Amino acid sequence: MQNFAPIALFVYNRPQHTERTIKFLQQNEFAPESRLFIFSDGPKSPADEDKVQEVRDFLKTIEGFKSVEIIQRKENAGLANSVIAGVTQLINDYKQVIVLEDDLVTSPHTLTYFNEALNRYRYEHKVMHIGAYMYPLSTPNLPESFFYRAATSWGWATWERAWKQFEPDIDVLIPQFDAKMIHDFSIDKTMNFWKQMQDFKKGKNNSWAIRWYASIFLKGGLTLNPSHSLVNNIGHDGTGVHSGVNDIYNVIINPRPIRQFPATIKEHPAAYQAIKKFLANRKGSYWTRLVRFVKGKFSS
Repeated sequence: MQNFAPIALFVYNRPQHTERTIKFLQQNEFAPESRLFIFSDGPKSPADEDKVQEVRDFLKTIEGFKSVEIIQRKENAGLANSVIAGVTQLINDYKQVIVLEDDLVTSPHTLTYFNEALNRYRYEHKVMHIGAYMYPLSTPNLPESFFYRAATSWGWATWERAWKQFEPDIDVLIPQFDAKMIHDFSIDKTMNFWKQMQDFKKGKNNSWAIRWYASIFLKGGLTLNPSHSLVNNIGHDGTGVHSGVNDIYNVIINPRPIRQFPATIKEHPAAYQAIKKFLANRKGSYWTRLVRFVKGKFSS
């Protein structure tokens, strides 16, 4: 394997999360072959300045990669603008990119998976996104990796040819959907993807990820995913700007490398049904939801 993709890591004001993310990333086999670009957003308010600086002080100590470049913003751009700008910069320079945020811990095989998949599907134009996270699925006998319609944002990779299809304008995206497309986009109405689109339109969120998924969906694109997650999000502890306290999506990271990749470029029916089943039942019983709500209130 020769053509190693650069890594874009987006950080803000969580030094402990950032340190854990780096620690696990350094344990990847291809870390010494990978260029790491760290995008550090500026503080949103004076209250964030000390933590932002603490993160930046840590960033200066990072070793174990082919190179480390830190890009610091004086002003606060917000996660969406930071991701779009950073991904675009590296896509322009390297034609491919691996994208992580400061609350993701990885398997030692995550970079291997990304780079192998980037090389394997480089010229398969229907394949637009490689995801490393997968929900805790209970369905047995799924393949090690499969194609699916939706794009996960917790550790992903893409190519220049796909990123060129990204449409950030919600007013361009929304009119292209009809009722059936909305149903399909929302995984048979088991996930609130369409509400996320509407909320963005209303200014209630600033998600780059929902617009990226919509762009892929409207182009008839597919995403590659592992059946057993290669990353876990440690940010659902109340410290994140865009996440509260939640354990629904917590996973045990796959300790083994992905050896098998699909040869046929189409969505895997059994995997789709497994994901739909998880999404439909993810919130649990009334009592489970009540306990989760109370825990969230106390934690916040």
